[in-house]
Amino acid sequence: MSSSLETINDVPVLIWDTEGETLGSESDALDVIGNTSYQGAEWAVIPASQLDEAFFRLSTRLAGDIIQKFVQYRVGLAVVGDISPHLEASSALRDFVRECNRGRQTWFLADVEELRERLSG
Repeated sequence: MSSSLETINDVPVLIWDTEGETLGSESDALDVIGNTSYQGAEWAVIPASQLDEAFFRLSTRLAGDIIQKFVQYRVGLAVVGDISPHLEASSALRDFVRECNRGRQTWFLADVEELRERLSG
Protein backbone atom coordinates (compact mmCIF):
# COMPACT_ATOMS: atom_id res chain seq x y z
CA MET A 1 0.00 0.00 0.00
CA SER A 2 1.21 3.48 -0.75
CA SER A 3 0.45 6.47 1.42
CA SER A 4 0.42 10.25 1.67
CA LEU A 5 1.20 12.39 4.70
CA GLU A 6 -1.26 15.14 5.61
CA THR A 7 -1.75 17.42 8.56
CA ILE A 8 -5.33 17.65 9.76
CA ASN A 9 -5.96 20.23 12.49
CA ASP A 10 -2.28 20.15 13.49
CA VAL A 11 -2.28 16.35 13.68
CA PRO A 12 -0.04 14.48 11.23
CA VAL A 13 -1.88 11.59 9.60
CA LEU A 14 -0.72 9.03 7.07
CA ILE A 15 -3.49 8.24 4.62
CA TRP A 16 -3.07 4.84 3.01
CA ASP A 17 -4.13 4.29 -0.58
CA THR A 18 -6.84 1.94 -1.78
CA GLU A 19 -4.36 0.03 -3.95
CA GLY A 20 -2.01 -2.80 -3.05
CA GLU A 21 -1.88 -5.52 -0.44
CA THR A 22 -4.58 -5.88 2.16
CA LEU A 23 -3.93 -5.54 5.86
CA GLY A 24 -4.49 -9.08 7.06
CA SER A 25 -2.09 -9.92 9.87
CA GLU A 26 -0.32 -8.55 12.91
CA SER A 27 2.85 -8.41 10.81
CA ASP A 28 1.06 -6.22 8.24
CA ALA A 29 -0.14 -3.99 11.07
CA LEU A 30 3.42 -3.62 12.38
CA ASP A 31 4.57 -2.60 8.88
CA VAL A 32 1.85 0.08 8.75
CA ILE A 33 2.67 1.27 12.27
CA GLY A 34 6.38 1.42 11.51
CA ASN A 35 5.86 3.37 8.32
CA THR A 36 3.35 5.69 9.99
CA SER A 37 5.77 6.42 12.84
CA TYR A 38 8.72 6.80 10.47
CA GLN A 39 6.78 9.44 8.53
CA GLY A 40 6.12 11.30 11.80
CA ALA A 41 2.37 10.69 11.74
CA GLU A 42 0.23 10.11 14.82
CA TRP A 43 -2.64 8.44 12.95
CA ALA A 44 -2.87 5.82 10.21
CA VAL A 45 -5.93 6.16 7.97
CA ILE A 46 -6.74 2.82 6.37
CA PRO A 47 -9.47 2.39 3.75
CA ALA A 48 -11.91 -0.30 4.87
CA SER A 49 -11.44 -1.94 1.47
CA GLN A 50 -7.79 -2.60 2.36
CA LEU A 51 -8.68 -4.71 5.39
CA ASP A 52 -8.85 -8.45 4.95
CA GLU A 53 -12.39 -9.83 5.20
CA ALA A 54 -11.32 -11.76 8.32
CA PHE A 55 -10.89 -8.42 10.11
CA PHE A 56 -14.66 -7.96 10.11
CA ARG A 57 -15.36 -11.44 11.54
CA LEU A 58 -14.60 -10.94 15.22
CA SER A 59 -14.35 -14.68 15.80
CA THR A 60 -11.02 -14.64 13.92
CA ARG A 61 -9.60 -12.23 16.54
CA LEU A 62 -7.78 -10.40 13.72
CA ALA A 63 -9.42 -7.04 14.45
CA GLY A 64 -8.52 -7.25 18.13
CA ASP A 65 -4.95 -8.32 17.41
CA ILE A 66 -4.40 -5.54 14.87
CA ILE A 67 -5.99 -2.83 16.99
CA GLN A 68 -3.98 -3.97 20.00
CA LYS A 69 -0.76 -3.37 18.04
CA PHE A 70 -1.87 0.18 17.23
CA VAL A 71 -2.70 0.79 20.89
CA GLN A 72 0.60 -0.72 22.04
CA TYR A 73 2.62 1.57 19.76
CA ARG A 74 0.39 4.59 20.43
CA VAL A 75 -0.60 5.14 16.81
CA GLY A 76 -4.21 6.10 16.16
CA LEU A 77 -6.14 4.00 13.66
CA ALA A 78 -8.95 5.38 11.52
CA VAL A 79 -10.73 2.91 9.27
CA VAL A 80 -12.55 4.91 6.60
CA GLY A 81 -15.18 3.73 4.19
CA ASP A 82 -18.46 1.88 4.04
CA ILE A 83 -18.54 -1.15 6.32
CA SER A 84 -22.35 -1.34 6.47
CA PRO A 85 -22.57 -4.84 4.91
CA HIS A 86 -20.32 -6.15 7.69
CA LEU A 87 -22.30 -4.28 10.35
CA GLU A 88 -25.60 -5.64 9.05
CA ALA A 89 -24.23 -9.17 9.29
CA SER A 90 -22.96 -8.97 12.87
CA SER A 91 -24.41 -7.37 15.98
CA ALA A 92 -21.13 -8.10 17.77
CA LEU A 93 -19.26 -6.06 15.15
CA ARG A 94 -21.78 -3.22 15.51
CA ASP A 95 -21.12 -3.18 19.26
CA PHE A 96 -17.35 -3.35 18.71
CA VAL A 97 -17.41 -0.41 16.26
CA ARG A 98 -19.64 1.63 18.57
CA GLU A 99 -17.24 1.08 21.49
CA CYS A 100 -14.18 1.93 19.36
CA ASN A 101 -15.82 5.14 18.16
CA ARG A 102 -16.42 6.23 21.76
CA GLY A 103 -12.69 6.15 22.44
CA ARG A 104 -9.73 8.19 21.26
CA GLN A 105 -7.56 5.49 19.67
CA THR A 106 -9.52 3.66 16.99
CA TRP A 107 -12.34 5.04 14.87
CA PHE A 108 -14.50 3.64 12.09
CA LEU A 109 -15.53 6.59 9.93
CA ALA A 110 -17.36 7.18 6.67
CA ASP A 111 -14.58 9.28 5.14
CA VAL A 112 -11.59 11.53 5.79
CA GLU A 113 -13.92 14.51 6.23
CA GLU A 114 -15.40 12.81 9.30
CA LEU A 115 -11.84 12.35 10.59
CA ARG A 116 -11.25 16.08 10.13
CA GLU A 117 -14.31 16.78 12.30
CA ARG A 118 -13.18 14.32 14.98
CA LEU A 119 -9.65 15.71 15.13
CA SER A 120 -10.93 19.28 15.44
CA GLY A 121 -12.73 18.57 18.69
